[in-house]
Amino acid sequence: MTFLLGQTFCARNILASTFVMVWAIRLAGFLLFRVLKRGSDTRFDDIRHHFWKFFGFWIGQILWVWVVSLPLTILNSPAVSGASGGVCNRPSFGGRDIAGVVIFCLGWSLEFLADLQKYLWKASKPPADAIMNTGLWKWSRHPPYFAEILCWWGIWVLCLSPATSSESGLTPSARAAQYASIVSPLFTMLIILFASGIPPAERSQARKFYILNSAENGTTPTPSIVRNATCNHQTPWERYKYYLSSTSVLFPIPPVLYRPLPLLVKSTALLDFPMYRRFETEDGEQEVILV
Repeated sequence: MTFLLGQTFCARNILASTFVMVWAIRLAGFLLFRVLKRGSDTRFDDIRHHFWKFFGFWIGQILWVWVVSLPLTILNSPAVSGASGGVCNRPSFGGRDIAGVVIFCLGWSLEFLADLQKYLWKASKPPADAIMNTGLWKWSRHPPYFAEILCWWGIWVLCLSPATSSESGLTPSARAAQYASIVSPLFTMLIILFASGIPPAERSQARKFYILNSAENGTTPTPSIVRNATCNHQTPWERYKYYLSSTSVLFPIPPVLYRPLPLLVKSTALLDFPMYRRFETEDGEQEVILV
């Protein structure tokens, strides 16, 4: 909509707008397919009967879409695209734009591939205690989230060029707005790392293998602080712990390189925060900490 209202049909604007539309179509199609396949969206199970929680979720989604779209919204605005009197290519399409295109295309392709690999793996009906660790999922526990972050960094880099060139004729406020739109990829990272992305996914997966271990052996892993398995990996819980110690939470890294890294490096530079290794048992009475 901002592209059509802006009436500045330049290569940069066309590409950025197309990328966002392609991203949105892929996401909408994936979510629709998942709901049709499963019959419901499990994310709503705990809130669908609570009006204000459900309302808050959708308000949050609207806010998220608005924030992540800021680089494109600002690029297509008259203050930026209209600053050169409707003349395109100020600055001309250059290295920064190409970098943005490459980053976005890489992220979108990885996200599509990761979702496809996960779908095909689930369609093969693996055992309940199987761990998805093939393809991209062998190098990262959450490749779609890594790819999503790449997509929005790519969009921001692509949209930024007018702010970095004296040829664009931008006012100081328009230039500042373009730089400030970095909030888009940063907000995406915050949501994925600390809110509705990795934390619930990690807790759900850990709880699943904790319960599977209990069902298989008739016992629960004790003590509450459970250290990484170093041998055998016979039980679902041991295999899961070994998987955690071998697979990066976000950045795609070969397990042979990731496994020997110190826990401090994994928990800081590689973003595998301690909060991901904590979850409550099903009854909520015991907290389990994976160390």
